[in-house]
Amino acid sequence: MKLQRSTLDTAGVPAALASWLATKLPNGAEPSVTLHPRIDANGMSSETITFDATWQEDGRPHTASYVARAAPSAQDVPVFENYSLQDQYDTMRIIGERSEVPVPQVSFMEPSGSVLGTPFFLMNRLTGVVPPDLMPYNFGDNWLFNASPDDQKRLQDNTVKALAALHSIPDADTVFDFLDPKEPGTTALARNLAHTRAWYEFAQRGLGPSPLIERALEWLEANLPETTETVLVWGDARLGNVMYDDFEPVGVLDWEMASVGPRELDLSWLIFAHRSFEAMTTNFGLPGMPDFMLEEEILATYQELTGVEVGDLSWYHLYSAVNWGVLFMRTGARSIHFGEVERPDDVETIMFHRSLFENLLNELETAAP
Repeated sequence: MKLQRSTLDTAGVPAALASWLATKLPNGAEPSVTLHPRIDANGMSSETITFDATWQEDGRPHTASYVARAAPSAQDVPVFENYSLQDQYDTMRIIGERSEVPVPQVSFMEPSGSVLGTPFFLMNRLTGVVPPDLMPYNFGDNWLFNASPDDQKRLQDNTVKALAALHSIPDADTVFDFLDPKEPGTTALARNLAHTRAWYEFAQRGLGPSPLIERALEWLEANLPETTETVLVWGDARLGNVMYDDFEPVGVLDWEMASVGPRELDLSWLIFAHRSFEAMTTNFGLPGMPDFMLEEEILATYQELTGVEVGDLSWYHLYSAVNWGVLFMRTGARSIHFGEVERPDDVETIMFHRSLFENLLNELETAAP
């Protein structure tokens, strides 16, 4: 299964990148660029271009493998209304400087959009494997699904370890203050929630409203947890954004949704992402991976690593459900734009986690305050 992400014509990309790299490398480098095939199994938002660059330096040939992370063009129905590549670049740079979390090393930034049509930055290409999103890893016939239970558990624990290390970077509220959502709210969590509502308002312009999301947003706003905790929030903490070697993370990827706020935002997203994929296997009559990424195991491992006991995640799971719903709206709108699917009469039919979302919201609305 392949989903179109952009209309970028890669025919002229090697020459454009080579000309641009010539301005970044020493005089006389004369770089050349060779593209790799596009990545189809992961990455629903930005354009990702992988390539090798070869050049001359100090009389010797040099070769490096890069990944260019480019913002999508407005005509390609971007997932987010705004893309701040500089924030992503700075986040990865600071993580690399202040922790042992394996993030790709960033190199050059091109902010103008004059080279490829939209801004992009380069990072060193890593070697490893990533659990696929298309089709999701729990659908079967991939390296993670086929791994032994012990290796699956090892991957799960190592992923939680990387998340705990991210959350342990000190002074996140000041070091990563540029990630604090530019929205109203007296706490970082309130501003994150306001940012999600603004994202939904953006998403529903093209497809129409979602009563389910609007109900959930009202409940979330009325029941906002009282917390002022602020850690670095990865924002898209899920297995499909991690590169592994021998079931251990060697690359923590995709920082478009990074923010600051309580740690529960990431823990819920990690758990709920798998639950959403499991809901999809139920829809298709597939066995899935029901004994993998269990909440009680993840929270126990996290507490063992950090000493932090995490309480009830129900509010955060509903928040994750809303964000997944908005994500499905935007990726669905893009598929409609590219003629891959018909425009639905009911926008919520493109939310693959709909039943999971509805059940969670119904439970919370009927629970005693």
